[in-house]
Amino acid sequence: MPCHGKSRCATILAGVVVAAACIVTAAAAAADAGLSTYIVHMSHSAMPAGEGFTERGDWYASSLRSVSGSAAVLYTYDTLLHGFSARLTRAEAEALEAQPGVLLVNPETRYELLTTRTPEFLGLNDGALVPSSGAASGDVVIGVLDTGVWPESQSYDDAGFGPVPTGWKGECEEGNDFNASACNKKLIGARFFVTGYEASKGALDVSKASRSPRDNDGHGTHTSSTAAGSAVRGADLLGYASGTARGMAPRARVASYKVCWADGCVSSDILKGMEAAVADGVDVLSLSLGGAMSDYYRDSVAVGAFSAMEKGVFVSGAAGNAGPGAATLSNGAPWISTVGAGTLDRDFPAYVTLGNGKTYTGASLYSGKPLPDTPVPFIYAGKASSSNSSRGALCMAGSLIPEKVAGKIVLCDRGINGRVEKGFVVKDAGGVGMVLANTAASGEELAADAHVLPGSGVGEKAGNAMRTYVSSDPNPTATMVFAGTKVGIQPSPVVAAFSSRGPNNVTPGILKPDLIAPGVNILAAWSGSISPSGMARDNRRSSFNIASGTSMSCPHILDVATGRPATPFDIGAGHVDPNKAVDPGLVYDMAATDYVDFLCAINYGPAQIAALAKHSTEGCNTNRTYAVTALNYPSFSVTFPAAGGTEKHTRTLTNVGEPGTYKVAASATEVTVSVEPSTLTFTKAGEKKSYTVSFAAGGKPSGTNGFGRLVWSSDYHVVASPILATWTGPA
Repeated sequence: MPCHGKSRCATILAGVVVAAACIVTAAAAAADAGLSTYIVHMSHSAMPAGEGFTERGDWYASSLRSVSGSAAVLYTYDTLLHGFSARLTRAEAEALEAQPGVLLVNPETRYELLTTRTPEFLGLNDGALVPSSGAASGDVVIGVLDTGVWPESQSYDDAGFGPVPTGWKGECEEGNDFNASACNKKLIGARFFVTGYEASKGALDVSKASRSPRDNDGHGTHTSSTAAGSAVRGADLLGYASGTARGMAPRARVASYKVCWADGCVSSDILKGMEAAVADGVDVLSLSLGGAMSDYYRDSVAVGAFSAMEKGVFVSGAAGNAGPGAATLSNGAPWISTVGAGTLDRDFPAYVTLGNGKTYTGASLYSGKPLPDTPVPFIYAGKASSSNSSRGALCMAGSLIPEKVAGKIVLCDRGINGRVEKGFVVKDAGGVGMVLANTAASGEELAADAHVLPGSGVGEKAGNAMRTYVSSDPNPTATMVFAGTKVGIQPSPVVAAFSSRGPNNVTPGILKPDLIAPGVNILAAWSGSISPSGMARDNRRSSFNIASGTSMSCPHILDVATGRPATPFDIGAGHVDPNKAVDPGLVYDMAATDYVDFLCAINYGPAQIAALAKHSTEGCNTNRTYAVTALNYPSFSVTFPAAGGTEKHTRTLTNVGEPGTYKVAASATEVTVSVEPSTLTFTKAGEKKSYTVSFAAGGKPSGTNGFGRLVWSSDYHVVASPILATWTGPA
């Protein structure tokens, strides 16, 4: 994992936000003749002198008036970028971009939300990710940008916490349903940002959402308590996953920044939230949001994260929930630690036994009245629908014929509409139970849901067998048994099918994701405003909920979507190991200047670089040679033409442990790997040593991949990096 700024703190905190659920973006709709929001990047040094501008805001307003007589500034940005946001027509945006001092004018991006045992599974039996020695864990502040916070949750109990860290500049903003007194020595900040959202969507309906930091969705409470929730005994969801719930760093402080609303999140609010968090003094930014990969200077999250990194803030971003397809990941900028999702060793089995005697294991969080022990008629939704078979098989609203499903267990295909929503459709039509069968898109991944009727989710293979059974047996039947919570009944970690995958389609030379971490069936705090299913018609309430989303301790990690061994495209360097991260031995340290050199290597121009690194205005040195292979990244992504060739990478290791000698071992399939020198001896902490890696390969068909590892080991530490080789282009 890359380290920059507070490098040791970044290494330690790498696992803090690993179980966060993910938000994946869709690009904003193409602007028409109407107004859209744009984010305007200005050159700080280009403000005209002698024109009466006493503040940059005056200059921004003047620039805006020159292209529009009615537009108003929504936000001014001064910490993570220089510029502002405003509502403009496309023609006005183009005219503004042509003005002196304007670097870029980017259309706003819309973001949409997707969605106890974790500490023990990661070896954190005392729940203390940050060690007591060195920087006190109670001084670490984690800023979470999400849907807000439910401050009454016991996960924000501040018993035993000392004073708020000195230098903290944050605040607890008031709003409807939220008082400043809601914050304490654990939840030290809560703010909300809605100006951009209201500019595009209209005034917020406060009868449906709190115009305040209060979380009406549950997602923000779940992610922030996963990262740093205080220990809560007796936590469970409807009787499942009972035990003590705590976050990865339970002694850390939480600051919540509400930037997401009922209809999603917009990048103007997200950027302002990131700016506020950094100015307030957070040490970590947990970003369970991202977007389809685009040029880094057009990605508002990447822009904000660059400046946050410059200020020593560790930035963690979810890889996304668009797997298992290739090149689906979000947050691919190298200055963001990109986290994919894996499984825990805790399961919630629900067994489905068919009338032919065969039993299949599914998953469920159903807690109501069970089905009778006697067989119940079983029917496939595709054969009981008033719609075409494809729509009917999905159990879409109003698609089932009551006369055909009444009193029966209904087999529904997974996809399109919500998993729990399908149960409501079955229940409304008179069905008494539901089996939710995966299709190829989800493979064998089992998502446990708090169903509103007896229901179990099963994998693709079981689903196919059940479809065959109901179509071949004249009187198909089934029974269902719910087994509660089980630990250690199947190998873990396994890569979640939904976890987004590489390659990085902006910069193939940077391997993403960086790592995976627990992100499936995670128990954490929940909002009192909404049911565990998130559906308005579900009246159940719970202080905790189990949710899944993105977020090489084990060498045999599998890919649940394929059943084959996972590759670096899926898992990056492997599964997070927080205990080892506390004492890594060696780190790959980087500074902002290294990333600027990287931007030069990918041929960014002065305006594009200045939009990211706002203090860099001179562009790249034409007398220097820049290379992506020189970025001190802790992994190796090598690209060959189809005819094969050679490639050389340079890296520098920094010793953060005791003195010692490290020896290297490196190998990869399809590729010859050599390292010079083969040993590195460190005599003191902070000492740096460099090495080079040479890769050579013959010709291969385009699309061929090779995988391997490079490992530096001493008597006390093992420092491993993944290797990816890809052949592209014509033979």
